[in-house]
Amino acid sequence: MAVNFLPERWLDALAFGAWPWSRLDARLRARVVGKTPMLEVALAAGGEGRTLVARFARWQRFSSWAIVGGGFRRGREVAWCQVTDSELSPDVDATRFLAGRLASAAVPDAVGLLTSSDLSRYVVRSAAAGGIAARCVATVGLGNRLRAGDAPAPARSVGTINLLCALSRPLSENAMLEATALCAEARAVAVIESGARSLRSELPASGTGTDCQVIAAPDEGETGETLAFVGKHTEAGHLIGQVVLSAVTAGVEAWLAEHGRG
Repeated sequence: MAVNFLPERWLDALAFGAWPWSRLDARLRARVVGKTPMLEVALAAGGEGRTLVARFARWQRFSSWAIVGGGFRRGREVAWCQVTDSELSPDVDATRFLAGRLASAAVPDAVGLLTSSDLSRYVVRSAAAGGIAARCVATVGLGNRLRAGDAPAPARSVGTINLLCALSRPLSENAMLEATALCAEARAVAVIESGARSLRSELPASGTGTDCQVIAAPDEGETGETLAFVGKHTEAGHLIGQVVLSAVTAGVEAWLAEHGRG
């Protein structure tokens, strides 16, 4: 069958890992690589409506500082667990609490994120260019907003910004770190441009005290050549900045519209 007539559902199957990447010819690989990173995002059936799961069709390399599943690791799931201030009081072991929530939602091996945000209001933004695709899934809460450099103090609330940024191309270790920095920069820009103020210094906030982010990219050799760098001068860097800035901006605007800026 000519590649130009290959049905999109077949391309989805390829991107989901149903067929071996090594068997694809160059033209078909280009079409699969250009698709948005394949993942499904849905509330977990066993999580009482309080667990959001992003599930990849193929194995990914993750990089994050999440308290459960953090660091560099391989996996296929990232999960957000919604909590209240009373559930996460200072005497609660947050790591053990989150591990228990992930197990109850049937995703014990997921990279775990904690949030007070209404999970039904998660934001997804996608973009593609130059044979590379990026997708950002974000939940946004600003009840714990601060400015980088503010004096340390206990959090007033568990409001936070948690995001997943997924690329369709494998990344080198250097590129994973660079993507992490670029995500953090785009996230900070979104908060600063909103005009939200730090609850401690009352200067423009740049995030919250408990933000977390996860970078995801396919295993090397899975979907095209590995990207060595993803800085702002690259197509991949442009896409990372674009989807993260757009997703977090939308989430921040929605949160401020509901809760106000006070």
